[in-house]
Amino acid sequence: MWELRLGDELDDFCVKCRRLTNHLVVSLVDGKAAKVRCRSCYSDHDYRKEQAPPSKKELAKQKELFNAVLAGIAPPEIDLEAPLEIEIAAAIETSGEIEAAAEPDPPAPAPAKKKKR
Repeated sequence: MWELRLGDELDDFCVKCRRLTNHLVVSLVDGKAAKVRCRSCYSDHDYRKEQAPPSKKELAKQKELFNAVLAGIAPPEIDLEAPLEIEIAAAIETSGEIEAAAEPDPPAPAPAKKKKR
């Protein structure tokens, strides 16, 4: 296969025209088209590899399936008491380090503004 160059023609789905049209390569990344320009409406967009974006119906179906999968998964049981005891014990052992790290540096003074004449 030949190597793509700037200005080469490709077929791609134009978001503005909403159809498959001729496009010119505008930018390349690693030898592959990254951005293209439609030859009908002259709008620039990312190269979509001739694939149209999903319709609203398809997106709604995907959302329903995703929610159905989430509903079927049981949330994990979490023991809320155990982590709290470990954090309290660690805080008691290093109480001096926490106080020293909590003090922020004073803010730097703002530069003087020049007066407009």
